[in-house]
Amino acid sequence: MLAAGHSYREIGQRLDCSDEYIREWKRRFQEERLAGLDSRYRGSQRRTRTAETEARILEATRQGPTDGTTHWSSYRLAKELGISQSSVSRVWHHFGIQPHRVRGYMASDDPEFEEKAADIIGLYLKPPLNTAVFCVDEKSAIQALDRLDPVLPLSPGRAERHGFEYSRHGTLSLYAALNTRTGDVIGKTTARHTSAEFVDFLGQIVASQPEGRKIHIVADNLSAQTAVCCAQARS
Repeated sequence: MLAAGHSYREIGQRLDCSDEYIREWKRRFQEERLAGLDSRYRGSQRRTRTAETEARILEATRQGPTDGTTHWSSYRLAKELGISQSSVSRVWHHFGIQPHRVRGYMASDDPEFEEKAADIIGLYLKPPLNTAVFCVDEKSAIQALDRLDPVLPLSPGRAERHGFEYSRHGTLSLYAALNTRTGDVIGKTTARHTSAEFVDFLGQIVASQPEGRKIHIVADNLSAQTAVCCAQARS
């Protein structure tokens, strides 16, 4: 097109390229003729993952590290296997593997577990009319700490600062009840963690509801709570 007399503007509009691009190829042809039109930077050859490589990555990930660390990172596993970090990341992403995430589970040996679980799930998903369902739990041995030094407020260029030293004022127990329908939480702190405190907290839950409303309490098998339930059953 240059030999035919077309301008840089006409060539750029037709081939969608810049003046610098045209100028560079013109210079290379003028200096080296046809040899100057050969590609000089062919780039690296495209890498393809094989099934064997994927199997090595998955097997090493499943076995876990042997150097005492809790889980693999993509960089450490790549170094261990002698491959690139991007290969490890792509395989993990392709198979939905996240070694840094851990989920807990609990296996029950109660032969009536499925029936009990169905009752509780039914209360959560579709509670009876004119009833309130509360999920109750407790947090014991909470340290009542007080900082010895005052909190220094933030200022330009400086974050809020807290002192490191503190004094202990014993421990507290926290009772909490979640209303599964409304999301409201009722809480109470106590100095002790006995059946008497639990009964008093149940009275607080009852007092929060209109008279005549049926209340369902979902709780775990803590000894203090089990003792209250057994006493209620006997009465």
